[in-house]
Amino acid sequence: MLVDTKLPGFGTGILEQVRSVTPKPITMIINTHTHVDHTGGNPELPRNVEHVAQQNTRANMARMDLFKGSNETLLPTRTFTDRLSLLSGPDRIDLYYFGPGHTNGDAVVVFPTLRVAAIGDLFARKWAPLVDGANGGSASEFPNTLDKAIAGIQNVDELITGHATTPIGREGTFTSFSPVSKWSDLREYAAFTHAFVDAARAAKSAGKTVDEALAGLKLPDVYRTYNMTNARADIQRVYEELK
Repeated sequence: MLVDTKLPGFGTGILEQVRSVTPKPITMIINTHTHVDHTGGNPELPRNVEHVAQQNTRANMARMDLFKGSNETLLPTRTFTDRLSLLSGPDRIDLYYFGPGHTNGDAVVVFPTLRVAAIGDLFARKWAPLVDGANGGSASEFPNTLDKAIAGIQNVDELITGHATTPIGREGTFTSFSPVSKWSDLREYAAFTHAFVDAARAAKSAGKTVDEALAGLKLPDVYRTYNMTNARADIQRVYEELK
């Protein structure tokens, strides 16, 4: 079973990695959401596998050129609304959906025996989140969705994030990042999104423009290392969602 398949062109490399750790065939692909950097390798992997995703993600994938024509058969055949359990015993996998955030179909994939969850781009890295409104994402609901995930998932210690988030090495010297974070990092990230959205709402209530809100954005010092590349777009999205 694979969770996400990266961009087109990565299929062969993924197969090589799988074969380096097990002789077993791939029988299932779970896509955490629709974006091509998480679904792009699907057509390059065995075509007789079962594809699984949240029901909104299936609808979003169906609009992608990647899954038109002969690739339409690769659209998820098993979907879920809020929760789905796959397999059993020590192999059980639990899938959850808590509401709109990055998209409107972000699945969290939990491996209870390992106490690990793959969270996709609901928590991509420590940054102002990327919100895809065209695929149902919501900046204003993002914090609430993270709160629901924290409340709804139990007994998880580590997260596999959607992208690399944790620097390896001492600050100022690292050259690579790890996609593994602690559960406590998700709590911190949820608090960050609350602080960010609250600041954007307050700026709009004060009659500030998006650029004025961005220029005056002040968040607690604990978030000083967060990447703010998406900050303006997020403020703009909050403003639009509050209309």
